[in-house]
Amino acid sequence: MKKYYVAIALMAFIGACGGNNDKKDEKAVTPAATTSVLSSNPDYQKGLELIAKSDCLTCHKVSEKVTGPAYKDVAAKYENTDENVTLLAGKVIKGGSGVCGAIPMTPHAALSEADAKQMVKYILLLRNK
Repeated sequence: MKKYYVAIALMAFIGACGGNNDKKDEKAVTPAATTSVLSSNPDYQKGLELIAKSDCLTCHKVSEKVTGPAYKDVAAKYENTDENVTLLAGKVIKGGSGVCGAIPMTPHAALSEADAKQMVKYILLLRNK
């Protein structure tokens, strides 16, 4: 009798694990492909490097809200245009509050405008990731 239970359990297990023969669209972009395209982008690389050296990751993460909004949420809110890069770089340098919540972002006055723009370009590229 035990043999029957084991055989039935084994068949149920095999049936549950297999049989997914759905064909996937071979042209679909996978997250790994998107990441490799982004990681080869010079704006992505330089911005990531600058953020890693800064205090930004104290209040921000890529995918989850900490004190400040997640970078992906910022990227979803703003289109990647020169005007938005300049606007957001100014906010990074001057600080501010009210756009993404009541908690103010501390100013980063020592940060150059070029570096702030590079960091913002990295963040806005996360919209595609």
